[in-house]
Amino acid sequence: MEPMDIVGKAKEDASLPKATMTKIIKEMLPPDVRVARDAQDLLIECCVEFINLVSSESNEVCNKEERRTIAPEHVLKALGVLGFGDYIEEVYAAYEQHKLETMWSCQPVLMSSVVGENLQQDSLKGAKWSNRAEMTEEEALAEQQRMFAEARARMNGGAITSKQPDADQSLES
Repeated sequence: MEPMDIVGKAKEDASLPKATMTKIIKEMLPPDVRVARDAQDLLIECCVEFINLVSSESNEVCNKEERRTIAPEHVLKALGVLGFGDYIEEVYAAYEQHKLETMWSCQPVLMSSVVGENLQQDSLKGAKWSNRAEMTEEEALAEQQRMFAEARARMNGGAITSKQPDADQSLES
């Protein structure tokens, strides 16, 4: 019989993408170091087990607080309970940076008006935000429309076509 995880699926069903994990492993090592495929598989299994461990403990923390949704704070508390307290600050910083990057990639118009001196002064580890922060709302909207047009063209497999009416045509009518 196969070992089961919390949701009742076989643990073998839960895995991480090998290509992504291999890339992460290689990025962490000097270029002249090679990793055997068995060692890569073992590292991937360790990562899956770590995720299961932290998820399970986060669920316990969440239940103790009588909540139904695991929040980032629950994960941070779980790391402390499991003895990974030394990593909490770094994990939280990575989480905050992820939130900023996600917000920026999903909502460029909103971010163009939100990003300011306070964000630039925070510890973004060398991120260059100032040139995007100076973008006006109109420029950000135009850039967003251009990006949408490029995405449409890629999806349609053809040339970039503008779905916007020409300014001259809209003035004539």
